[in-house]
Amino acid sequence: MDTLIAQYTEPVYDDEIYDGEDAQLTRISGPPTANLKFALPPIAQPSAFLRAVTDDHANPDCPIKIAHGTTTLAFRFKGGIIVATDSRATSGNWIASQTVKKVIEINDKMLGTMAGGAADCQFWLNYLGMECRLHELRHKRRISVAAASKVLSNIVYSYKGMGLSMGTMITGVTPQEGPALYYVDSDGTRHQGDLFCVGSGQTFAYGVLDAEYSYDLSTEDALALGTRSILAATHRDAYSGGYINLYHVKEDGWVKHGFTDTDGIFWKRKLETGEFSNVTVDL
Repeated sequence: MDTLIAQYTEPVYDDEIYDGEDAQLTRISGPPTANLKFALPPIAQPSAFLRAVTDDHANPDCPIKIAHGTTTLAFRFKGGIIVATDSRATSGNWIASQTVKKVIEINDKMLGTMAGGAADCQFWLNYLGMECRLHELRHKRRISVAAASKVLSNIVYSYKGMGLSMGTMITGVTPQEGPALYYVDSDGTRHQGDLFCVGSGQTFAYGVLDAEYSYDLSTEDALALGTRSILAATHRDAYSGGYINLYHVKEDGWVKHGFTDTDGIFWKRKLETGEFSNVTVDL
């Protein structure tokens, strides 16, 4: 990575010298002119270059291999929307953090989830929160979930092919829409649906949700289903784990139902119900 950076970047000022005695950076020439542009590599097609050095499917020997891992889910039911995520952040094959907050509180009525690049998700969902607040100030009413998801989709589409990595769900409950759930990714894709799972552990979470999901679930059963689905993913997917972050979104706002260690939940279910038969009780 350092070799690539050194190859495609140039110093801002070629005539800078560093004076070690007074620890100040001095310039031989006059003061620099204001330059508010990003320094870009001298490449004709940045998106093609990015694919060439990061797309390990097309080129297994590419110098930069981007690895992602997470499990996030959200589903609609008669009492609102359940949002659940794990909390593990991975950097390649090692665990960078076990306490990442993958639910972004856009405002007091709307939530977003993050999967993909943590920086991309956090920045653009926080930016969406700002846009939602500006909409409210301009029009004297809250933005709809459909409009908020469309704003995000339009923004990231303008950066398509530029290296963004993001798969997010935008959720909220409004009098006009009812429980509304949208999926938006970094290609600008936008889907409305009743149930979405995103991340490397999504197949394991879908297995539980497809077997037990119903729109007529009670709030207690819906919360339990969200927890059980994330637990299944953290048990089978090496890139998911840590804590289960659980939210219930209603018309009057969202309610957080805990940030709970998966270890305690796993052993409680194992001992009480006999689930996870591949793990023995006797250690």
